[in-house]
Amino acid sequence: MYFSRAGTPRAETSTPLPRRLHGCWSLLLGSGPAMTLGKGSSIGEKLDGLPEDVRARLDRFGFDRERLLYFSDRLRQGDIDNRVTARVEPPPPECIEHLPAPGSAGYRQLVEAGEALLREGSVAMVVLAGGMATRMGGVVKALVEALPGKTFLDLRLSALRSEASCFGKAPPLWFMTSPATDEALRAALGPRLDDPNVAVFPQYVSLRLNKDGSLFLDAAGRPSEHAPGHGDLVQALQESGLLDRFVVGGGRLVLIANLDNLGATLDPAVIGFHLEHGAPVTSEVVRKVGSDRGGVPVVVDGKLQALEEFRLPPDFDAASVRVFNINTFLVDAKTLSELNMNFTYFAVDKSVEGEHVVQFERLINEITHALETRYVEVPREGAASRFLPVKDSEEL
Repeated sequence: MYFSRAGTPRAETSTPLPRRLHGCWSLLLGSGPAMTLGKGSSIGEKLDGLPEDVRARLDRFGFDRERLLYFSDRLRQGDIDNRVTARVEPPPPECIEHLPAPGSAGYRQLVEAGEALLREGSVAMVVLAGGMATRMGGVVKALVEALPGKTFLDLRLSALRSEASCFGKAPPLWFMTSPATDEALRAALGPRLDDPNVAVFPQYVSLRLNKDGSLFLDAAGRPSEHAPGHGDLVQALQESGLLDRFVVGGGRLVLIANLDNLGATLDPAVIGFHLEHGAPVTSEVVRKVGSDRGGVPVVVDGKLQALEEFRLPPDFDAASVRVFNINTFLVDAKTLSELNMNFTYFAVDKSVEGEHVVQFERLINEITHALETRYVEVPREGAASRFLPVKDSEEL
């Protein structure tokens, strides 16, 4: 199944603007003046003057004009700060939990509970397959060979067949694409999109800005697109209709994972762990090795949540947290379908055609700010590893 913005009403057509502002992106960077959409008229004029094909593509992928104008104003005002200003502390050791030893009675109990849910087809998997297809030399990563003769996409589909064979029912497998990966992934899936268990839905698109808040245009005079981060997943999945249908049909859990983490599979023990603790979110973490960096579980003003290292206060030692989040989450499907949270958008510096530009992104780990989350340390070594990332051609 394929879901495009062209065929699905977007939030702004069915939801009043105030709810969209407060529910999707009102908590933004810094603490400057309230948004004034009337400012930045020059960028507004440039957007109005974009070629028809560009405007049609932006509409297709849910471009948010008001949001970009807001970001432009914030850049012009110099009101950008990615770091949190709250009190941040390392998590107490007991907040990082562990699965029982394999083979133990407790482990078998978790596996049995997880397998029961998999036999029901009550666990879906969402693979984050968006981004801008830049890390593999411009080739869509899903179509790159991860093993001889097997692409990342092949391996995900093979896992789907394996689950169906093992548990008698194939779990739903959904891919969140981007404007840069959507067409290629749909073409590669071909008739497999006729399978009701396989679906594709796109994330959104935005445009890069110059440091002064003006619209960046490339040498051909066209705007530079970017995907606004995997935090798009919540809203994009809700708009696709997949999640509502899954919940109505008895769906219970959704596993969210990166395309390139080959260790992120539907593990009955982890599913059983999630069912046992009862919180709406389980976040998988692994022990840091060497110079590993990434999102870490920390206590922010008394609340346990995940923060990317670039958000930590300058005086906080990230090395004091010996695990990091691997961007694999189990989430209660109904909770996810009803989630209407404030995402923070972060300023990210990029270089395009030798120019320094800024794009704004949101991250999926911010669901841990809105929803109670339990953190489980999973293996990163050996056959049981749940963290086998491949970020670029060199790692492959």
